[in-house]
Amino acid sequence: MPDTMTSRLKRLKILLRNALRGAHVLAFLPALVLGSFWLGGEDLLLFVALGVPVVFALAGGFELPASMDAFLSRPTDLTDSQGAIVLADTALIRARAESMSTACILIDIDGIEALEARFGDSAAQATRDLVLSRLRALLRRDDLIVRIGDARLMVLLAPELRLDLETLLQISGRIQGAVEEPALIEETTQYLTAAIGFCSSTRLSDNAPGEDLFAAAGAALNEALANGPSAIRAWTDSIRAARTARRSLRSEAARALENGQIQPWYQPQLCTSTGRVSGVEALARWVHPERGVIAPQQFLITLEEDGRMQRLGEVMLSHALTELRGWDLAGIKVPRVSINFSTSELRNPKLVETLKWEIDRHELTPQRLGIEVLETVIAETTDGIIVRNIADLSKLGCFIDLDDFGTGHASINSLRRFAINRLKIDRSFVTRIDRDEGQRRMIAAILSMADRLGLETLGEGVESVGEHALLAQLGCDQVQGFGIARPMPAEKLSTWIKIHNARIADTPRLGRRSN
Repeated sequence: MPDTMTSRLKRLKILLRNALRGAHVLAFLPALVLGSFWLGGEDLLLFVALGVPVVFALAGGFELPASMDAFLSRPTDLTDSQGAIVLADTALIRARAESMSTACILIDIDGIEALEARFGDSAAQATRDLVLSRLRALLRRDDLIVRIGDARLMVLLAPELRLDLETLLQISGRIQGAVEEPALIEETTQYLTAAIGFCSSTRLSDNAPGEDLFAAAGAALNEALANGPSAIRAWTDSIRAARTARRSLRSEAARALENGQIQPWYQPQLCTSTGRVSGVEALARWVHPERGVIAPQQFLITLEEDGRMQRLGEVMLSHALTELRGWDLAGIKVPRVSINFSTSELRNPKLVETLKWEIDRHELTPQRLGIEVLETVIAETTDGIIVRNIADLSKLGCFIDLDDFGTGHASINSLRRFAINRLKIDRSFVTRIDRDEGQRRMIAAILSMADRLGLETLGEGVESVGEHALLAQLGCDQVQGFGIARPMPAEKLSTWIKIHNARIADTPRLGRRSN
């Protein structure tokens, strides 16, 4: 049987089962029999007598995919993307059969991964279950919610006459509020954030399949994720245009890397004792001549898939050291520039030799270069080349940062084995530290451990004056985040440092040195 015919029969079955489901249908059989006899006599009555069993057989005769059949009863909490598409297809069929609308809402939860790293799988699963129970209590009985990943949920709204933008924004706002309500996990209060993207069936063509509904909600979610941890976005024509543009960007990324459009922007890091700039982190940005600044999540994956991360590392290193040398000559004090190194770069057997040559070429010392390595790399690697490269870079004098500390289960032995100089404490630990006693105790424990091991510390993701001040009081050496400054081009950084130094000239010092 052709695929199109199979699909049509399956859809027919769903409609029939929805129409015939429930014992209430039996109440209409006497009326159906009498009406048939009255309208058509014995011939029509015979047709009905034979036809009704056939219809029921058709409604139950074709085997459905497990995920679609589950939709008609109650699906399990977890499905994959293909199952989600089938469920979306089913929701569209039901809504169209009733001349109504439906909508797909995708929710991405930030914070579960950090919970799993801190407390283990059971705590993470308990959090997922808590979020699901909250949302099921919030939504209507016929609305469907399932997990489609470790930290991603899908809601399919039951058929509704009116699902306009305002209504869906209100529903999404209530969903976000339920997810972000503080949760007590392992006797500590935890905070999650939720980015949401949604699409109504009214935004699609009349015959659009569930795959289009799911993809449109996914594109809206990606737009939300690009605009902050708690953003909400609806599928619009502008997002459709942006998706088309991203496809073309993929083909342009390699050329952009070679023609100088992808360059480092710099985010300042401040010493909590003096308030002065202790260093900067170099972050890749693509400045497109027509589309402006393109966020890294839109092109880094493409470069990685194309095997161009080593080339990106070379470009970032050359630009960063050139800028550092330029700041020195201009009398602008930037003690160190830190660069993120990917796993593929750390696996390069000639990495140390290349870095040494570049540092010498720019007339700098190795101590001026920071090497940022993800904690997951330190915790999980068994690659001898990576271990040797990090050790050799440390011996050379480069400053080794352990990035996103707290998310990768690195042991104390790992910290000693790789000669780590500084722990960059992940933003999930820093968030709300000025309002949450549990967060404060966790940060205090990390800082105490680092102090005993002789390691410097830097708090990432600082977004408020309160977080900055409390980290300083607890003894965190440095801070970095949007609350201090966003990443900026090299020329703007020079101006920012001058203004910052003038502002703090007469400001009293904070931190443990000044008590």
